[in-house]
Amino acid sequence: MSADPKEICLLGFHAVRARLRSAPETISRIVFDGQRRDARLNGLLKLAEQVSVKTVADSATAMERLAKGQRHQGVLAIAARRPQPDSLSDLLEQMEVLKPVDQWLLVLDGVTDPHNLGAILRSADAAGAAAVIAPRDKSAPLNDVAARVSAGAADHLPYLQVTNLARAIEELQQADYQVIGLAGESEQSLYAADLKGRIALVLGAEGEGMRRLTRERCDILVRLPMMGSVESLNVSVAAGVCCYEALRQRSQRSK
Repeated sequence: MSADPKEICLLGFHAVRARLRSAPETISRIVFDGQRRDARLNGLLKLAEQVSVKTVADSATAMERLAKGQRHQGVLAIAARRPQPDSLSDLLEQMEVLKPVDQWLLVLDGVTDPHNLGAILRSADAAGAAAVIAPRDKSAPLNDVAARVSAGAADHLPYLQVTNLARAIEELQQADYQVIGLAGESEQSLYAADLKGRIALVLGAEGEGMRRLTRERCDILVRLPMMGSVESLNVSVAAGVCCYEALRQRSQRSK
C-alpha cells in the first residue's frame, strides 16, 4: 500500500467503484490482476476509462504486496484520503447545514478491530446515520481494511475520532441529542426505547462493553433481548440491529 499518509489503498470492487462514482479525481491509479478478465472487472475498467482514471495491470504477487495480504478481489485503487471533520463542533455544524432535523449518530467506545469498524460503517450508512464517532485512543483507525469492509460507506459517512469521548457526549447532549447506551444489564429493551428525533446510540467494546465514564454519561441504557444460549452478539451485528431499529421507527413516523 502507499506509504503516503495522505493516500489510502481501496481494496475490492465495492470500495473502488464507490470512489469512482463519487470522486474519481481523487484516484491516482487503479491496479488490477492482469490474469483476470471477466464481466465484473471489465465493467469497472470501462467506468474508470469514462472518468479518465489510469488503470494498471499487475501480477497477483505484486497486488498481494500492495494489499499487504488483505483480500482485494483482484482490484484496488490508490487514492487520496477523504477529508474528515476536524472536531465535533465542525461535524455538528456540517450536519445542521445538510439536514437540520432528525439527525442521529452512532458512537463507538473501544471498537478496535478494523473489520468490525468497516461493517459498522456499512450498516450505519445504509440505515441513514449522519456520522460515527469514536475516541482516538483504543479505537480502530479508518484504514484500508476498514474502508474495504465498509463497501464504500467510508467514502460517504463521516468518521470522527475525538480526544475525550465523555466530553464529546456532553457536547452532544448540549446540542439536544439524547444519548442511548447499549448495555446488557439494562432492564429496558432497545425495542421499547424511542429512537426518533436527535439521538446518539452508544456501543461499547465486545465483551467489555462501554467504559464506566461513557456509561455514566448516557441518558438511558437499553439492551438487546437475548433469547438463546449466547450472552452477546458481535459488536458489528449489534450495531446493525440498533441502526435498523432506529430506521424502522423513523420510517413508521414518516408514514
